[in-house]
Amino acid sequence: MSIVITGATGQLGRLVIADLLATGVPAKEITAVARSAEKAAGLGVRVHTGDYDRPETLAGAFGAGDRVLLVSGTEPGHRVGQHAAVIDAAKAADVAQLAYTGVFGGPDADFLLADDHRATEELVLASGLPYTLLRNNWYTELAVPDPAGALARGAVVNSVPAGARIATAPREDYAKAAAEVLRTDGHLGVAYELSGDHAWTYGEYAEALAAAGGRPVEHRTVPGAEYEAALTAAGVPALMATILADVDVAIGRGRLAGTPGHLSKLLGRPTTPIAATIAQLIG
Repeated sequence: MSIVITGATGQLGRLVIADLLATGVPAKEITAVARSAEKAAGLGVRVHTGDYDRPETLAGAFGAGDRVLLVSGTEPGHRVGQHAAVIDAAKAADVAQLAYTGVFGGPDADFLLADDHRATEELVLASGLPYTLLRNNWYTELAVPDPAGALARGAVVNSVPAGARIATAPREDYAKAAAEVLRTDGHLGVAYELSGDHAWTYGEYAEALAAAGGRPVEHRTVPGAEYEAALTAAGVPALMATILADVDVAIGRGRLAGTPGHLSKLLGRPTTPIAATIAQLIG
């Protein structure tokens, strides 16, 4: 039996593997699935070279009784087919657990970013495999991009309405939760809604950033089309810019404000507060 992490060289996958090792899981019992063996060489675990876009390369990645973490792909609109290839390979191998990193809200998440995740959850359930659904809220690092730049400009700019709340946690917290459900029992057939303990506003974030940086910072809301255009001008691909602007709309509708406490329960401690992440990001 192995614990198998797909997308292992990504930021989340690396953190999951590091946490498994740090908590005593032997390296020989962990397999990293990655497109590049060279990039995975420093992970300190066994490596299987496999590509979501080449299903044949996933043969042999999994074995009967394995616990598998399917880390979602990074290309919206292309991910469902990629995930299906992993699910099919896991089913053929008769794995003991398939954990999937989805999106907060699961089937009720009605924003563009969630489309691929909802479809993937349906595939996971239809597979008949023992599953764990890890429905991650927004990563703090993604919700507060370029805090140093915002501090220098004196403004946090997006299209989130004033007063709208979002309950983020840093990537490391989500990774620790994923590692926990892989190395311990009692998580099969469960959907965890993972979010930070405190839902904050961008006004509160601006205040925290100002306190950390020692200069005034305000939150400035701009129309969605203007924000999307600014993202595209900054080099964000058009589809992703549309998705990110739509996430702001979802935040405004309260879709990412829930604080059910599932993440802190898995962590065995409170989630990391945004002030701590700000301090880390701005040095």
